[in-house]
Amino acid sequence: MQKNDAQEPAQENKAGQAAETKKEEKKKFNFKEWSIDPSGDFYYTWLQVMIFPVVYNWFTIILRACFDDVEKTYLAVWLTLDYVCDLVYVGDIFMKVHTGFLEQGILVVDQARLKKRYLHSSRFLWDLASLLPTDLLYLHLGVHTPLLRVNRLLRTPRLSEALDRMETRTAYPNIFRIAKLMILIFILIHWNACVYFALSSFIGFGTDSWVYPNLTDPEFASMRRQYFYSFWFSTLILTTVGDTPDPQREEEYLFMIADLLIAVLVFASVVGNVSNVIMNLRNRDNVFFPNHELVKGYLRNRRISKVLQNRVNDWYQHLHINKKITRENEILQQLPVTLQTAIAVSVHLPTLSKVTIFQNCESSLLEELVLKLTPQVYSPGEYVCRKGDVGHEMYIIKEGKLAVVADDGVTQFAVLGDGNFFGEISILNIKGNKSGNRRTANIRSIGHSDLFSLSKEDLTDTLSEFPAAKQLLEEKGRQILTKMGMLEKTDECEVEKEKTEDKVERLEGSLETLQTKLARLMAELESTARKMMRRVEQLELQTEGWEGIVAEGAWSETEEEGEREREVGDGEGEKEEEPDGERGEGDGGEEEEETSKDIKEKE
Repeated sequence: MQKNDAQEPAQENKAGQAAETKKEEKKKFNFKEWSIDPSGDFYYTWLQVMIFPVVYNWFTIILRACFDDVEKTYLAVWLTLDYVCDLVYVGDIFMKVHTGFLEQGILVVDQARLKKRYLHSSRFLWDLASLLPTDLLYLHLGVHTPLLRVNRLLRTPRLSEALDRMETRTAYPNIFRIAKLMILIFILIHWNACVYFALSSFIGFGTDSWVYPNLTDPEFASMRRQYFYSFWFSTLILTTVGDTPDPQREEEYLFMIADLLIAVLVFASVVGNVSNVIMNLRNRDNVFFPNHELVKGYLRNRRISKVLQNRVNDWYQHLHINKKITRENEILQQLPVTLQTAIAVSVHLPTLSKVTIFQNCESSLLEELVLKLTPQVYSPGEYVCRKGDVGHEMYIIKEGKLAVVADDGVTQFAVLGDGNFFGEISILNIKGNKSGNRRTANIRSIGHSDLFSLSKEDLTDTLSEFPAAKQLLEEKGRQILTKMGMLEKTDECEVEKEKTEDKVERLEGSLETLQTKLARLMAELESTARKMMRRVEQLELQTEGWEGIVAEGAWSETEEEGEREREVGDGEGEKEEEPDGERGEGDGGEEEEETSKDIKEKE
């Protein structure tokens, strides 16, 4: 009781904290900072909502403009729906202002940048033009002029965006394309019917056999009859099916000419879209299933027996009826490797995990192996492997039953079902295996069986990147062979020989790597030596004219030093022989003249 009493206030505190956090989150939420991811579900839902106002305007504006009785009878309904659609248009502008965009792969949610980008774009001008209050002209022209709202049709790009987004998300794109085409043809016939009724009203009802009959006739006076007759007449013209009355006036001829030209385009679009749908279906079948026609043609040309042809036909029929896909790897090649791995893991990893030798292995190894699994389908009575055959792959049973039979093909030793596997030992190359990597039994399919095969080459390539997993798998394989009594006992000398052989192989491999590295270093050394020689040659060419300049500079320095020494000697001679100053001056002048002449000659 004390524990329960202690737990109750703790639970109350937790509940109170959770409520407070929710309130804080609500307070923190701000519409001004709210942004929409264009690839999210909310944006996709809003596009679906935008389909209704756009289609409504395309359908009702022309209908109300041409059929006066429809406009006047349901005026209140039309005005209500008009302004509801206008509110949705206003909300669409709000959504566009807060819709993010990708920049260098990152979603931009900054409100200032979002507003600037939208308000400075051409889309904003078109959206603003679609919401211009042209309804104010009702005060001057009258309320029964719905053509004033024709600017609402400028939001049509929003409809095409919504349809394109729906086509990418739907699970049946071909059916959706046909439905979209039929809706577009319906709107085209609707507009043509409205124009036909308006032209009949302009010419005069019942004036000839081509226009709409006179409204005084009770049979053609109701609103429904007016619309349905016009729609039927327009359908006859645009589909060129059935006879229509011959036109009598120039206006009627022009209308028929325009309709016949439009009919040609409609027919071409229908044929083109239907042919594209059929081609897409055929391409899908060719990708999912092998081409049966090519195989049948080959069998006929080679004159294969009827029994074998029937076996091939039964195999193809089984694939198509049960939707068996045997070309999964080719279908998923267009996706990135990460997505391929994720899909393969979700589809094949549970099956691969059932194999005994792969249990407790690294998840990365299993993810590599699931990409290597190849689906195979076997017909009733077909042998999957025979005793004595060299094993190149192992098999995992996904669906079906296989029998282990004797050499006579009748006696059954065991029956393998879903999740069983066989042939895993033959692809590991375990030394001491008495069977020598050969099949030890005959396995035959009882009915139609779906298997996954893993080839020996794929397993070897994958295990080369996982040495620890390779040792683990080989150890498990030895344990299984020991239980089965299929593993030969090796002496210690043989084990030592195997170890030495492994060491020699490793040393040879390391020696090869060292040789390659040494060759690379020698090549780099030669290249650097060549570069240094070229550099030295360039420097020698640049320094060829520097020797004469240096010699002249040294000669001028020695001459200056000699002149200084002479000047010093002349000064001392004058001090010692003052009486003979005049003669000394004369001699000094002569000596100076001689030295200057010598310098000039040397220069």
